[in-house]
Amino acid sequence: MSTATAQPSQDPFAAVAALPGVPEAVESARKAVDGLLGHRTMRRRSPEITAESALRGARASAALEGADWSLEEVRRRTDYSQSDDPEARIVGGALRLSAEYGTLVDVWRRSPIQVLARLHMVAAADVVPADALGRPRLAGEDVSVRPDPGVLPGPADVTARLDGLARLLLAPSEAPAVVVAALVHGEILALQPFVWGNGLVARAAQRIVLITRGLDPKSAVVPEVGHLDLGADAYEKALRGYVSGTPEGVAGWIGHCAEAVTLGARESVAVCEAVMRGM
Repeated sequence: MSTATAQPSQDPFAAVAALPGVPEAVESARKAVDGLLGHRTMRRRSPEITAESALRGARASAALEGADWSLEEVRRRTDYSQSDDPEARIVGGALRLSAEYGTLVDVWRRSPIQVLARLHMVAAADVVPADALGRPRLAGEDVSVRPDPGVLPGPADVTARLDGLARLLLAPSEAPAVVVAALVHGEILALQPFVWGNGLVARAAQRIVLITRGLDPKSAVVPEVGHLDLGADAYEKALRGYVSGTPEGVAGWIGHCAEAVTLGARESVAVCEAVMRGM
């Protein structure tokens, strides 16, 4: 993975967390999340906030994938699986993923690869042939790429890097959750391991890491909204920095993801305030 260019360490995630600018970005994100989790609405009505976070996250993730529907339309529509509209299938995949987080947390701690396969099966169920669900792409297969990381590694490299990422995730690390989530997110986008839906899978995996690493145990933050607010161009530019493997590029990607978490926490604080007012 791109973290190999960081300073050698027994804990590569922690080495990335120490890059210039990263600790400050991570601390800002942590404070924003703590502020959300300490909100009195979260203490009293957290299931409502979690549900709204999942819906808003699905809408934003679909928008980043090219299906920019209003929140009202996402709430109203129910025909995702039956529709021939490519955008409806993207939104449907994002919504199905949002319902999976709670069921996959324990599995992620044992087998991240198994969870990534499951996420792809859920996201792409209505889009790709059954024999392409949940498995890495093969040589010669077309890949739907969004955002574009640049030149894609070959299938053998994809498999090797996914296995390496899984080993790192199962090893002890002192790195903050924001850093680990950003690296998982970036690595999936860099590899584009599946023929379709890699962005949806990457952003879902980011969520799961934030849950399992204890930063956002209730899955109340909406990092997908943060990425959307920062803009698709900035998202792709930051990803290209990660793919470059330079310390500056990797740190820039972590900072971008940390800012998305910060913005996503603020989004949910606004939801808490609306719920408190009875809206």
